[in-house]
Amino acid sequence: MLKPYVIEACVESANQAVEAEKNGADRLELCSDLANDGLTPSFDLVREVLSLVSIPVFVMIRPRPGNFTFTKQEMQLMHKSIFLFQSLGVHGFVTGILDYRMMPDINAINTLVRSAAPLPVTFHKAIDQTPDILQAASLLRQHTGISAILTSGGQPTAWEGREMIRQLVRRMGKKIQIIAAGKVTSSNLSEIHRVIQAPAYHGRRIVS
Repeated sequence: MLKPYVIEACVESANQAVEAEKNGADRLELCSDLANDGLTPSFDLVREVLSLVSIPVFVMIRPRPGNFTFTKQEMQLMHKSIFLFQSLGVHGFVTGILDYRMMPDINAINTLVRSAAPLPVTFHKAIDQTPDILQAASLLRQHTGISAILTSGGQPTAWEGREMIRQLVRRMGKKIQIIAAGKVTSSNLSEIHRVIQAPAYHGRRIVS
């Protein structure tokens, strides 16, 4: 029976990746340093995970902790990471860049989308730091090639941000996949989906 949504497990080790697939994840977001909300993983870790799982692996592209406004040198490093991981056969990327107004940096994002092509790119929870999430999402839909947005609706959890996420799902339609995140677990996923009706859900404990 076809599931009504995609389950994306956030992992930072090969063991976690294998367990997530075994327990029903449809896709992986592979990061390092989840204590800092996820950074770019190592080349060796990405290669190992790809050799062990058969589900799609999306890789975080974030060179350092802290804010989401990056220097020219940091952007060059992000492009280099994308090219390296493409050579390994990853299935997509996860990133986010904000400008000085704390809104999506459209030009910078599009340079990464072009580097990643034809692979899909998810804009991560940096969107929850913008002053207007709906406007930020509209900018991404209208002016970038982003394929998905990961969000908790500007709140600490998906449940608290449920009304915003519901609005995003309606507004983005089928052009951009909304991935609901924020303390989504295997025990509350069904209830959260009943209310939000998102096409995808993300979490560190989203599978048993």
